[in-house]
Amino acid sequence: MTNIANDSTSEVVLFTDGACSGNPGPGGWAFVLRHPTSGKEIERSGGERETTNNRMEMLAVIRGLEVLKRPTAVELVSDSTYVGKGLSEWMPKWKANGWRRRVGKGFAEVKNVDLWQQLDELLTEHRVEFTHVRGHAGHPENERCDTLAVAAYQKYLG
Repeated sequence: MTNIANDSTSEVVLFTDGACSGNPGPGGWAFVLRHPTSGKEIERSGGERETTNNRMEMLAVIRGLEVLKRPTAVELVSDSTYVGKGLSEWMPKWKANGWRRRVGKGFAEVKNVDLWQQLDELLTEHRVEFTHVRGHAGHPENERCDTLAVAAYQKYLG
């Protein structure tokens, strides 16, 4: 997947982040969905009592794509290499192997297969291009998503 930041075919930009206090532990996800032409934005977040950072990263993307009401060209902006490589490199191989990954001479079920399958279903509706940003590096929307995700899991601490 490539960067389409300057590609006029991108209709919306989806910024996402996930966070965990411990891994596993309480976690949160968040997204900011922006329609550049109209300037409209939607922010959402949520959390779980016991989860992993990778699951929260994926759930942020899923929840953001679920908001779209029709097939849409999406630029996905995330600091998650796991999501980026999963979408562009790993998922096609996993699907071809029945959602299994190679382990030594055999196969094992893909971790987080439930979420990867949800993402796969959403990708049949939307054209998603991935743009990686460095986390905690001052990117305004990534920082906003991180703040929302951390706030979402705070209620599970204590």
